[in-house]
Amino acid sequence: MIKRLNTTAIVGLALVGLVVLAALISFVWLPFDPTATNPADRLQNPSGTHWFGTDKYGRDTFSAVLVGARITLMVGFIAVSIAAVIGTPLGIIAGMFPGKFSEVLLRASDVALAFPALLLAIMLTAVYGASTLTAMVAIGIAAVPVYTRIAYSGTRQVMHFEFIQAARLGGQSSLRIALRHVLPNISGMLLVQSSISFGIAVLAEAALSFLGLGTPPPTPSWGRMLQESQQFLGTHPLLAVFPGLAIALTVLGCNLLGDGLRDRLDSRLAAANTGGRRAGSAARRVVRP
Repeated sequence: MIKRLNTTAIVGLALVGLVVLAALISFVWLPFDPTATNPADRLQNPSGTHWFGTDKYGRDTFSAVLVGARITLMVGFIAVSIAAVIGTPLGIIAGMFPGKFSEVLLRASDVALAFPALLLAIMLTAVYGASTLTAMVAIGIAAVPVYTRIAYSGTRQVMHFEFIQAARLGGQSSLRIALRHVLPNISGMLLVQSSISFGIAVLAEAALSFLGLGTPPPTPSWGRMLQESQQFLGTHPLLAVFPGLAIALTVLGCNLLGDGLRDRLDSRLAAANTGGRRAGSAARRVVRP
């Protein structure tokens, strides 16, 4: 599989893999407790003891960055899963059965797309309080219309393939057609969108934590680390560099991976279209009296 990916996808996969590796390492090894304060060691520069230095409370920055990778991956995975599980079936249904329901669903998606995710997060925070779960749900719900639109567009494209007509002539049910023919053929589009949405979720969680609406202390979060370091930008800029660089590399990796997968998808869709025409022609020859 890796040999078939282009350079862009490989670089993106490497950057994302680096974040995953950091999160996995944090489960088995940490140089210091990232929540333990030590006023005697506050605001230290990077050294052999504290590789990334310490913050204003004397907490080890390197340990906090490692643990922050856990939160980043969890928020991105859960948020993308919520959006995909809800939005994809709605888009497939609207694409397979165009009509009044489809129009109402698409117009509702347009309205939801215009609703800022940050405002939704603020509303949920006001009701349920600031937490990682609130941030994940808000980010996930905000991305549902995107998946609905992509699934709808892909389904409408697939429904014109001749193998869909062959499946209908063969007496297959709509559910079987959706699961066996439509979903596999739009999975590439959804995978690309998931990679991009993951990067967006990382930025959104960092923004919410920066505003105090995301992961609450003392759990390390890259966004809150940026918020806590802003008062020391003139004297200790590295406090903002390390979490900022972690966010930037994660988002860059997701975007590069998405771009590489999209380039790969273009050729696969063309091949699927050609194969679908051949399958449809063969099916017509079989059912022809």
